[in-house]
Amino acid sequence: MTVSPWLRVIGIGEDGLDGLSPRCKQYVEEADVLVGGARHLAFISSSTAEKLVWGTPFSDSLDAIAGHRDKRVVVLASGDPMDYGVGVTLAQRFSAEEMAIFPAAGAFSLACARLGWSRAEVETMTLHGRPLSLLNVHLHPGARLLIFAEDGTTPDAVAAALRDKGYGPSRLTILARLGGPHEERRDGTAEGWDNAPCHDLNTIAVECRIEKGTPVLPRVPGLPDEAFLNDGQLTKQTVRSATLAALAPLPGALLWDVGAGSGAIAIEWLRAEPTSRAVAVERDPARAGRVAANAEALGVPHIEVITGEAPQALAGLAPPDAIFVGGGVSGNGLLETCWGVLKPGGRLVANTVTEKGQERLAAFFRTEGGRLTRIALSHAESGPGNTSLGWYDKHPVIQLVVEKAS
Repeated sequence: MTVSPWLRVIGIGEDGLDGLSPRCKQYVEEADVLVGGARHLAFISSSTAEKLVWGTPFSDSLDAIAGHRDKRVVVLASGDPMDYGVGVTLAQRFSAEEMAIFPAAGAFSLACARLGWSRAEVETMTLHGRPLSLLNVHLHPGARLLIFAEDGTTPDAVAAALRDKGYGPSRLTILARLGGPHEERRDGTAEGWDNAPCHDLNTIAVECRIEKGTPVLPRVPGLPDEAFLNDGQLTKQTVRSATLAALAPLPGALLWDVGAGSGAIAIEWLRAEPTSRAVAVERDPARAGRVAANAEALGVPHIEVITGEAPQALAGLAPPDAIFVGGGVSGNGLLETCWGVLKPGGRLVANTVTEKGQERLAAFFRTEGGRLTRIALSHAESGPGNTSLGWYDKHPVIQLVVEKAS
C-alpha cells in the first residue's frame, strides 16, 4: 500500500519565497498548516493557513504536527533540512513514506561557494545547543572547518578556544545571513579577533594553523600519555593503541570502559569514530572527575561517566557492542557479568599486569576461547655522556580478546 505524503519539509533560504521552486511555492500556498520558526513564518505572513511556531519542549511541536495527519502540513526549515536540521528529527518520528523533503542550498554549501572550498574536503559541525569543546577533536594543522553558530557570540568563543588550544594563527571567516540580500562577511585570525558584534544567523569557517610548539593530537588511537590528566591509573600509549585496535571502534557502536581510570580508552574510542558512544565506569570519584575533564579537553564531552563499583554499577546500562576491562579483572564475577550482557558479535577486551589477574584471564580463555597475548615492552635510556644505550623492561601486560558468537 502506497502512502501519500501529508508532511512536506521545505528548505528555505534568506531570500525567502523568491528562492523557492514553483512546486514548493505551490505546496506553501495550498498548505492547511504551516510550521516553522518565527523567522521562517514571517516570509509567508499573508497566508491564511494555521501557523505553528516551534515550541519548548520540542516534542510538543512534534505531537502537534502528528495531530494534523489528515491535513496538508508544510514545515519550513533553514537550507537543507537534513544537514543538522529539523528534517533529521522529523525523520525519527515520521516514516519516509509520510514525508517529502525539498532541500535548499544550505549554509555549508553556500559557505563553500563563497570561499572556493570543496564541500567534500571540509569537516562540518554544529554548536547550536551543543558544547564548544566539541571543536577540540577537529583541530589539526591544515583542517578546514565549517561550524553552525549558536548565536552572535559563537565566533568570539571559537576564536578564544582556538587561541587556548595553540591555534591562534588560524584564519576565521564569519559568513552571516548567507544567501539573502543582507549577507555579511568578516575575516581575521583567532589571535587578532576583535570580538565585534555579529548577526546571530552565522556560519564560521576556520582554516586551522598551529602555533610552534603546540602538540598535534591525531584521531588515530595512541595519544601521548601527557594528553590525559591522571594519577598513574592510565593505559599507556603503546598498550592503549593495541587495545583500541582489538576493540575495533565502529560507527554507532557502544563501548563500556570498566575501571576507566583516566578514561583514555573510552575517549580514544570516541575520537576514532565520531558516531560511536561510550560509557566510562569508575569507582573513585576523583578519577571519574578526571575522566570528564579529559573528555572535555579532547573534544568528546558526550561521554557518559558512571561513578560506582562494577559489576553493580553496570545494572541498567544499554547493552554494549564492546567492553574493555582495565581494572578488577580478578573481581567477583566481573568478566562473567560483562560477557553475559555483551551483544552477539561484540568484543570483550581485558588487560592485567597482576599474577592473580593473569590466572583469571587464563581461566576465562580456557572456557570461552579467544586470543590471549603477552605484551612485553622495553624502553631505551642513554648512559653517562650518551656513550652507551641501555634497555629497560616494563611490566608485561596480559591481554585477553574474545569475540562473542553472533
